[in-house]
Amino acid sequence: MTARQISLAPAAQRRRPLGQVIRQGMRRHPGGVVGGLVLVIVLLIAVFAGALTDQSPTSVDPANRLSPPMAGHPFGTDNFGRDLYARTLYGARISLTAGFGVAVLALAGGIVFGLLAGYYRRLDGVLMRIMDAMMAFPGIILAIGIVAARGPSLTNVIIALGVIFIPRVARVVRSIVLSVRERQFVEAARAVGASDLRVLVHHVLPNAWSPIVIQGTFIFAEGVLGEATLSFLGVGPPPEFPSWGNILGEARLYIREAPWMMLLPGLALTLTVLSLNLIGDTIRDLIDPRVRRRMT
Repeated sequence: MTARQISLAPAAQRRRPLGQVIRQGMRRHPGGVVGGLVLVIVLLIAVFAGALTDQSPTSVDPANRLSPPMAGHPFGTDNFGRDLYARTLYGARISLTAGFGVAVLALAGGIVFGLLAGYYRRLDGVLMRIMDAMMAFPGIILAIGIVAARGPSLTNVIIALGVIFIPRVARVVRSIVLSVRERQFVEAARAVGASDLRVLVHHVLPNAWSPIVIQGTFIFAEGVLGEATLSFLGVGPPPEFPSWGNILGEARLYIREAPWMMLLPGLALTLTVLSLNLIGDTIRDLIDPRVRRRMT
């Protein structure tokens, strides 16, 4: 056996378990596969909503107000005669945009605060007390206050929900930074003259990506649900935005005479949030080294 074969053998042995872990993970976590398929379907519906219906989500037809499911309106109409099928399809765009925006904002803010708090001791106490103060407020009340101060709009809903999730991400990132900032590879980077920014971006942050991805998946789901909650309470995007929360908020007033109004948007919201949670659980189990050791 040549030296090249000897040097390559360990690498091949190291690569093989990863494929086995992925295959075993898919077998042991079929919920993650199902969740991924459901999420892909919802994304396709959001992108191609216009091709799936010829009805406008905002077209008003008072003559067909609160009509039950029938030809031309497979899921009935709402209190303004608008087609519920079309509004639910287009509502996927609003709800997914809100969830994605919340996740991006929360991760961006949490990463910055977490890196600064974990790396600079003099900032740790101040930043973490701010994060603790934010977490002391009930999240939904803080979000309602932000939207009320800035005005109802999809952008303000995203900002309000993103802000309340920043402390969660910051605490996760900070804990990772505290565990790696004194390691030899970080000390070596400092010794060769690397700037603090380079050390944080190239040496510290890569160690935090796994928990960041997991947090992002769950925050995406909570962002979708949070937008629906704010809309249901009447402080979400304006009524002309056909989000699932807006549809459900209007449906609660007619639950006795038109129960079909909440059927499709409620089902869509439930499946989307459930699929994101299943994906997050699967990613967490596959990334967690303790779980991986049990699976190999």
